[in-house]
Amino acid sequence: MQRRELLKLFALVPYAGSASLIPWASASAAPPKAEKHDLFKELGVRTFINAAGTFTAMTGSLMHDYVLEAIQSAASEFCMLDEVQDKVGEKIAALVHSEAAVVTSGAFSGMTLGLAGILTGMDQHKVEQLPHLDGTGMKSEVIIQKAHEIVYNHALKNTGCKLIYVETAAEVEQAINERTALLHFLNIEADKGNIKHEEWVALGKKHNIPTSIDIAADVPPVSNLWKFNDMGFSFVVISGGKAIRGPQSAGLLMGKKEIIAAARLHMPPRGFNIGRGFKVNKEEVLGMYVAIDKYIKDDHDKEWKAWEAATAVIDNAAKTVSGVTTSITVPALGNITPTLQIAWDAGKVKLSGKDLQEKLRSGAPSIEIGGIKDNSITVTVWMLKPGQEKIVAGRIKEELMKAVG
Repeated sequence: MQRRELLKLFALVPYAGSASLIPWASASAAPPKAEKHDLFKELGVRTFINAAGTFTAMTGSLMHDYVLEAIQSAASEFCMLDEVQDKVGEKIAALVHSEAAVVTSGAFSGMTLGLAGILTGMDQHKVEQLPHLDGTGMKSEVIIQKAHEIVYNHALKNTGCKLIYVETAAEVEQAINERTALLHFLNIEADKGNIKHEEWVALGKKHNIPTSIDIAADVPPVSNLWKFNDMGFSFVVISGGKAIRGPQSAGLLMGKKEIIAAARLHMPPRGFNIGRGFKVNKEEVLGMYVAIDKYIKDDHDKEWKAWEAATAVIDNAAKTVSGVTTSITVPALGNITPTLQIAWDAGKVKLSGKDLQEKLRSGAPSIEIGGIKDNSITVTVWMLKPGQEKIVAGRIKEELMKAVG
């Protein structure tokens, strides 16, 4: 079977479903086991203790052992990509209270794919036309609150749509027209916009326009995995590599079955679409499923108490230094974990936040922190390995004490 024939096959059937379609699928052979290497050391790549949080630049989060086991197991066999997405999507949809779900290459791609599915439906000709909307008859505008304007909204522009920013419900009503494809909402900035979640969904239903929400880093709490599906958003996107600790390059698109089905026409293995670059391999799909399933079943009260205890270790160490004050807060909408702020009197502690960051970064072991200001930093413990809170506490105290004038 030639590549061209395969492309025709994938174009015609969005959900393939049988390995027997490919004559060599049964002739799989496990790859030979590779010799173990410390590649970071060999390549000279700095590793560090992550007391900052789940930042993409810091490679997100660390996958749990059970996710790695799922990935390793999946790597030893061939399967049809659509079939594994079918089966995993069904399982995940049941877990998150949505009609359908699909593993994507992150929340950003989920936004592009979800909107693309709304624009084209199951019309392959329209799929092939994106992102060129002029003269196609497709809708071309997305309405967003001005307070929700962030760089990641570029995911919606990838479809060719124009973003229309509003501030009030009355402005939404005025902005809606025959070109309006979607009303998009950003959860982490929900407190800054005038229109809240339920009213946003109600506006969409009133005008028969789909609504979407970006909750990329907004678990915990675990209930956010289904809260917005239950609320009635047409599709929801989330990252897989934050608190869920699935593959960093994976995420979820969940929502109405017709939107998810159409979105999949824009995904690999099909190659006539804007989403061809959003490839997700079978290992990531299965790893994401295992991560979600286990995350939902975890004892989150126990997890929270462990975070509080680890935060207290660092807190107690830091505030023993003269001139240092501390406070612990919990963000309301995203990265909802205990967050420790360590501040100091610049007249007593001759050190800037940037200086402290560099000293911790260049130490052994290297430590990354967040929230750098003139005379304060922030620390979170949810990405620490057991026992690392003692190392972080000791190093922060050490550097602060050295700087006491």
